[in-house]
Amino acid sequence: MSKHLKRIAAPRSLLIKRKISRWAIKSSPGPHPVDKSIPLGTVVRDYLSMCDTKSEAKKIISDGEVQVDGSIRRNIKFPCGLMDVVSIPKIKKFYRVIFNQKGKLVLVPIEKEEGKWKPCRIENKTIVRRGKVQLNLHDGRNLLVDEDNYGTGDVIKLSFDDNKIIDVYKFDKNTVAMVTGGSHIGEIATIEEIRVTRSSRPNVVVLKGKNSSFPTIKDYVFPIGKESPEIKLPEVSLNE
Repeated sequence: MSKHLKRIAAPRSLLIKRKISRWAIKSSPGPHPVDKSIPLGTVVRDYLSMCDTKSEAKKIISDGEVQVDGSIRRNIKFPCGLMDVVSIPKIKKFYRVIFNQKGKLVLVPIEKEEGKWKPCRIENKTIVRRGKVQLNLHDGRNLLVDEDNYGTGDVIKLSFDDNKIIDVYKFDKNTVAMVTGGSHIGEIATIEEIRVTRSSRPNVVVLKGKNSSFPTIKDYVFPIGKESPEIKLPEVSLNE
């Protein structure tokens, strides 16, 4: 697999200008796939306009000026994906990575308090030693819990300071969710019905949007609140 990426061939989810130069920064392997992540160097240079060149972005990041999910990242290719929090403590700026309704990954400015946690979807569960349950989260994290009170598809509100669960948004009827794929990507809707398919086909979820109800697959449904969204939405995001 090539280590280089031309701008014209960059993933459609990236909100970058395609013809101003030949090359783009390519995400390295990490917690998010290449087609659903923004390289940290691209965040600093193209999204936030903190510098003009890749070498300047590399200097800023290697100096430890940028954090992702509360941890300093020094790799310009580090992938920032859905719900990640990018923070620049020196200038007191905090952003959350979210899909807009055009399928682009955008940065939504958030307050410092909201930048201390992130919603993480449970992709799978595993029983480990001593009967503990390991939650496998959408961003590559694994979290051990004593009690099995969570299901796949649920979203936990995870604190960066102590790695503890603050709250949980159940994958269930009447929960508010964001659509993360398909033709309704970026839309906020309420779960109306969950149809379990007894085959290899994915389960279907019917959501109620502003104007009408629509179906999508389970993998595209990301709960973000019980009665209303708990995260700031992209309406006032940068680069819209």
